[in-house]
Amino acid sequence: MKAVILAGGFGTRLRPLTVNLPKPMVPFANRPMMLHIIRLLKKHGFDDLVVILYHQPDAIRSYFGDGSNFGVKIEYVTSQEDLGTAGAVGLARASLQETFLVIAADIVTDIDLTKAVQYHSEHKAAATITLSRVENPLEYGIVITDSEGHIVRFLEKPSWGEVFSDTVNTGIYV
Repeated sequence: MKAVILAGGFGTRLRPLTVNLPKPMVPFANRPMMLHIIRLLKKHGFDDLVVILYHQPDAIRSYFGDGSNFGVKIEYVTSQEDLGTAGAVGLARASLQETFLVIAADIVTDIDLTKAVQYHSEHKAAATITLSRVENPLEYGIVITDSEGHIVRFLEKPSWGEVFSDTVNTGIYV
């Protein structure tokens, strides 16, 4: 199955660490954060990857290459401007003919991606956003869903006065 890895962010909240290092290459447990994502994807059957690059793309390309050293196939798409999540995924449109997963390269998670895809298929959804509850939702998109799991309200990175939920977007989409 195919997955899109979003690896183009500036990592501004991690500066000065990310001045010369793209955020997906920041070490976590002595390995680039993106390597943990690739391992998670492979574990759940995603071995055909499209990596969307923007900020400092060469560091990521040179480390991961074609993906063969990690048991996956990697295709790279480089953006010339910051297009946001939907715009970045749109750059990979030609490679995405069937159901696919989108995940950020700079998250640390052990989410069951297989269950997320199963949920998506069982509900015959056009799109599925995985959600989580957090104590401090200020750094995330906050969400309210109805009893059937449909999103009824969404606000990206609210201030404390705008917080209406502790349920947030994880940055993982099917």
